[in-house]
Amino acid sequence: MTALSINLNKIALIRNSREGNYPNILDFAETCIDCGVDGITVHPRPDQRHIRPDDVRQLATLVAPLDEVEFNIEGNPLADACGDYPGLVLLVEETLPDQCTLVPDSDSQLTSDHGFDLNKQGEQLTPIINKIKSMGVRVSLFMDPDLDQIKRASEVGADRIELYTGPFAAAWGSEHQDSYFEQHLLAAQLATSLGLGVNAGHDLNLKNLGQYASIPDLLEVSIGHAFTVDSLNMGMIPALRAYQALLA
Repeated sequence: MTALSINLNKIALIRNSREGNYPNILDFAETCIDCGVDGITVHPRPDQRHIRPDDVRQLATLVAPLDEVEFNIEGNPLADACGDYPGLVLLVEETLPDQCTLVPDSDSQLTSDHGFDLNKQGEQLTPIINKIKSMGVRVSLFMDPDLDQIKRASEVGADRIELYTGPFAAAWGSEHQDSYFEQHLLAAQLATSLGLGVNAGHDLNLKNLGQYASIPDLLEVSIGHAFTVDSLNMGMIPALRAYQALLA
């Protein structure tokens, strides 16, 4: 069964719109864990628009004793430290998540919207990947379904890739839906043949996840924005159950 990792960034975004700690990130993480989710994902950024370094530390403490739940930290390892954001690699070294997903985002982006170009950044990323792996942390690279780039992901030492599913989700219901799905299917098959694990994420939701999860050997999906919206519409626990049912 494909693992479901819930991204809590949007819960933090709501909290950050007011002073104080309401809603409490840990409370929502505990609800997810009590409902049997397979993982918790966070994506701290230097501008701290949502998840903050202290959130990462507290969630790491919560998840670390739980063998059945993985903690995944996403972020740009090339972004500079800023204020009390120490930089992704130092935060990973401090908290030792199960997985670190490297993403080529910047503060100017509203959200992650493309994968790495490893022809340009592979040499720079290789020592970072090696350092994170030396901590005992699995490394995943956020990638477009580009076959040449996926070959490079294997060459630079990644353990997994996370396929960026935004364009597939945007094409859902159009005449291009199946062609985008085919791109991802072929990319996943190539990655698997190269010994890379395959994760996926970005704009997957209750409408499009069923088809996407039919990709063989898909190990994990990370869902945050759509899950938060569905929680507003359905309630958090029913939304979790709906996603779990699709992945079962």
